[in-house]
Amino acid sequence: MTEFRTRDRYNTTGRYYAAAQEDRSAPRLRVAIPATLRPTGGHGFSTIVNDLSLGGFSAQCVNRLAIGSLCWLKLPGLEALQCEVIWWQSNLVGCAFQNLLSPVIYDDIVSRYREGSVQRSVV
Repeated sequence: MTEFRTRDRYNTTGRYYAAAQEDRSAPRLRVAIPATLRPTGGHGFSTIVNDLSLGGFSAQCVNRLAIGSLCWLKLPGLEALQCEVIWWQSNLVGCAFQNLLSPVIYDDIVSRYREGSVQRSVV
């Protein structure tokens, strides 16, 4: 019975779980974006987003964030984006956006902050 509850709790056998794993195949590009990450109900802290996709990101994170907790990511020139913590390991956090990024917004962000490119300020 415990095994069923554990599997049900994390829903590792359902169609949604399988679809979510497929979504992780979205192109992730290396970037270096200065941002602010704020756990819901907590204080925001400065971070650097290391990679970005339409569905999520990874960023530097000294403090451990609980898996499943909701956060807000503030990228330069954009309103805060709600996301959920998927993993935390070795001072890095991986989050999934509550809503997928618009491809137009994604392309704009990547063109400005792709690793190795010249960064431009956002007014």
